[in-house]
This record gives sequence, structure tokens and C-alpha cells, in this order.
Amino acid sequence: MKASQFLISTLKEAPADAEVVSHKLMMRAGLIKKLGAGIYNYMPMGLRVIRKVEAIVRDEMNRAGAVELSMPVVQPSELWQETGRFEKMGPELLRIKDRHGRDFVVQPTSEEVVTDIARQELRSYKQLPKNFYQIQTKFRDERRPRFGLMRGREFIMKDAYSFDRDQTAAKDSYQVMAQAYRQIFDRFGLQYRAVAADSGAIGGDLSEEFQVIAATGEDAIVYCPTSSYAANMEKAEALAPAQARGAASQALTKTATPGKSTCEDVAALLNVPLNTTVKSLVLATDTLNDTGEVVKSQVWLLLLRGDHDMNEVKVGKLPGFEGGFRFATAGEIDGHFGCKPGYLGPVNLKQPLKVVADRDVAVMSNWVCGANEVDFHNTGVNWGRDLPEPSLVADLRNVVAGDASPDGQGVLAIERGIEVGHVFYLGTKYSQAMNATFLDENGKPQFMEMGCYGIGITRLPAAAIEQNHDARGIIWPDAIAPFTVVICPIGMDRSAEVKSAAQQLYADLMSAGVDVILDDRGERPGAMFADWELIGVPHRVTIGDKGLKDGLVEYQNRRDPEATKVPAADVLAFVKAKLSV
Repeated sequence: MKASQFLISTLKEAPADAEVVSHKLMMRAGLIKKLGAGIYNYMPMGLRVIRKVEAIVRDEMNRAGAVELSMPVVQPSELWQETGRFEKMGPELLRIKDRHGRDFVVQPTSEEVVTDIARQELRSYKQLPKNFYQIQTKFRDERRPRFGLMRGREFIMKDAYSFDRDQTAAKDSYQVMAQAYRQIFDRFGLQYRAVAADSGAIGGDLSEEFQVIAATGEDAIVYCPTSSYAANMEKAEALAPAQARGAASQALTKTATPGKSTCEDVAALLNVPLNTTVKSLVLATDTLNDTGEVVKSQVWLLLLRGDHDMNEVKVGKLPGFEGGFRFATAGEIDGHFGCKPGYLGPVNLKQPLKVVADRDVAVMSNWVCGANEVDFHNTGVNWGRDLPEPSLVADLRNVVAGDASPDGQGVLAIERGIEVGHVFYLGTKYSQAMNATFLDENGKPQFMEMGCYGIGITRLPAAAIEQNHDARGIIWPDAIAPFTVVICPIGMDRSAEVKSAAQQLYADLMSAGVDVILDDRGERPGAMFADWELIGVPHRVTIGDKGLKDGLVEYQNRRDPEATKVPAADVLAFVKAKLSV
């Protein structure tokens, strides 16, 4: 490709609404153009990156035995009503009507449609296993689209769905996909982690997220530097402390803490470590009747150490919390504590309630908590002496760096990541809802076991930029760069020698199958270099009159601080060697 034939539309400044690095650089480099909130045109430079991502994904999915198809972006609501998701899914599901008043959805994902295909086409155990995938546009009506392609409303995703005869076979299919994903992400040339993830309402342990490591990532990734353990924050277990509970050595004392309603402020006032304080979280669970009305509510008190944070996913798995929970109302809190939040505690309650203690709190002694009176806290609180043992002891919290690794191989560390892929065992959730069955060897119908596997095709370039950039612009890995090599001739319009050398190298690289662009726009060197450094092409060859007189050209990798002089006669072999590293 020649630059004069292509569209290069770089900007000196990013638009004011661009917040994160990837959004700013994708806009400045002319990869995307905003059309509406969370909706972008993929410009030629950006589309080349997307197509390279797609090609790698498609190659490895095909290699793993998956079969490509394409499902409609607009889907009839009837299928979504079969699974109940038409009503249950929130406003992120864009619902539309056609001219006849019939309901449709703009697909955010395609479990319903692919299950409909499977129940029509896969009738016998002899046809299983099967894995169908597509690379297709999706739409989720995000409340607050932001960060460019990181959290847009319209995006491209690769979604795949496996169908198997039983759990054993389904787990085999899952492992095939998990390995294929590792090969995909290895080929992208990005630093990533595959981390254990929560399986939600389905349960089980077969769920992994693929996270691109980036300091700006929204997700916390928990890992053990001395072992292979890795999980997202929702999944990571905080082990029970190894030490036994200490003996009570302080008297229970109601202590004045005027205006101090947080554990941090109370600890500072009393000059005690924050980890000796206990925070009280009051939750409620509701029992509904067939019409969805609340017929009974149960109030719970959760106790966590003052320096720890509640993990809502873990809490949602506790006995009694499976149907969901909410924070208690002001009336419910007053009825049980007779006090407003900020000074709540488990001692001397107005009404009894179920107390759930985090594992760390269960072994604490002589701790500090609210006294159920404004401007007062209790000190020297001890289990058994001052209040009954908790109704339940459980892992309620987010892990912190330095916690023991669940595999016993060291301590945990935490880094930030951006989720770009997810593999997940579904079980029979959709096949049962849609009666997707096959006939087994005995001629009896059985529900298909399913898995689903997604990769954010348009999110991945943004994640790559968050991981790979500097003050000058993007730094693409070779595999997904819009162009692998750029040739920058200096004064090409004025020097026949420069023009000839540039065109010859361009032709030679093209013949060698290298994705190369020749910048024949006649730009000044500074402007030309600034464009390609902003765009992030990983390999640059500069050809000028002065160098050619000495038989030299210059090569510079996007990460190199300086250019390297290379004999003009050897530059083709030199560049090819760099590309094979």
C-alpha cells in the first residue's frame, strides 16, 4: 500500500471527551471516528488492525475444530422469551419493533439463536460434539458508554458455543477452547493472564477470563508470583487465618467517638490499628410470592475487618442469599439497631438477627465496633463473652496483596487487567429452557451440554494500546499492527535515487509477503516520523540522499531509542530477519 492511496488522518490533539490513553490515541491516529455515544466508525487504519485480530482468531478457532457461521444482528423476541431473558435482561438489551408491531432485539450475544440452530440440526449423539462460532456485530445499550472501544455500545465480538452429549464431553470441549484461547493470545503478542473467574448462577469451576495486563485496567487480577495460581477479584479466596482466636484481655467499654463514623476515623481517634476495628454491613433478603410481591424479609448483619472490603459475589453465594440481596432500608436498620449507620455493631441489638462474620473477624479478640449509639463505639469486644458466636463464618471479603495463596505456594499479588476474552461452561441452562435435545444411543432424548466462549475483537486493540504506548503514540505488536513496516523516503519527489531505492525496497518487501506501506506523500521528515510514531507501525526504514551516498539506510524499531544504520544492499534481509524474531 502507498500512503498517497490510503487515508491517513492524524490529529495533534485528542478530542475533549477522550478520557483513557487508548481512546485518545485511537482518535488521534485516525483509527476510529465517533458517530454517536459509544458508536464509532472503524476508519481504514483501525479496520486493518481489527481484520488482523479477526484473522488470528479465525485461524485458531478453525484449527480447534470450531465451525464458523453468522447469526443475525436483529433477532426475533420469541427466542429470548423462551429463556426469559427478554423480560429479565436489563435496559442493556435493545428492544425494537418492526412495522407490524412485532418485537425484536439487537443482539448483545447469541445463546438463544445458536441453541435454536442446534435443536433443529443436531438430532443424534453421532453429530456431537459441535462448536459453532461467529465474528459479528453486537450492541449493548450501556448506560454510560465511555473509554472509546473499551466500553462502547456497538462492538464486534467472536462468540462460540459448544454442544456436547454429557458433562465429561462438555468439559473436554471447554479445555480445547481454553487451550485455543491461549494460542490466540500468545499470537497477539500481548502480556496477558488467564485467570479463574466466578461461574455465576451456573456454578462449578469452569470459567476463565483472559486479561490483558495494563496499569489502567478496570479489573483487579489476583495471582501468586511463585505459582500458577491466578483468579479475578470476585473468585479469589481469602483463606481462614492460621492463628487461633486470642483470649479476651480488655473490658468491654463504650467509648466516645464524636463525629467519627468510619473505621478509619475511629482507628485514628483511638490510636489503634485499623485491622482491630470491625465494620457492620446490614443486608436484607426478600422472599417473593408468585406475583413478585415481597411476603417476607430477613435482615442480616455482616461483619468485616475495618481494612477489608465486601465481595458481593461471595456474599451472593452464601446460604440464604442465593435469590439475591439488597442493603437494608433505614427503617429496617432502626428496627434492629435503634441507630443510624456509622455507629452500628452486633452488641446489644434491639431485635435479634443473623450475624455472618468474615473468617478474619471470627478469630479476632478485643476489637472495636459501633455501640449502636451516635458518637459512640465499643472497644474490647470479644466473642462468647460480649455477644454470641456468629450464625455463620464465611469468606466475605476481597483479598489483598500479601494474603496467603489458596494453593499454598506463596502469597498473593494484585495487578490491573482488561478483560478481552472469557471461556465458560454453561451446562444445560439454555438447552433445557429451549428444549434442545438429542437422541442418545438408547434412543432417549437428552439435553445438550453447552459452553460459550467470547473474545472482544474491537476491545482488544484498545487493550493492546493501554499496554503498549509511550509519549509519542501507539506501539503495536507485529501481529496486529495496521502495517508491519513503513518506508519513509526523505525528499522522494526531489531525488531519483531515493525514489528508486524506496520503490525497490517496497516491491521486494511486498514480494516477500510483508505488510508494508510506502509513505510517498512528500511530507517533511519530522511530520512524517511523527505520524508513524503516533500510528505505531513497529518497523521503520528511512531512505535519504545523504545515506545512500554512503550506501546506507536507517532502520528503527518503534521501541528503539535511536535508528540503526544498515547497508542499503542488506536492508531487505535485515528487515526480514527482524520480522522473524
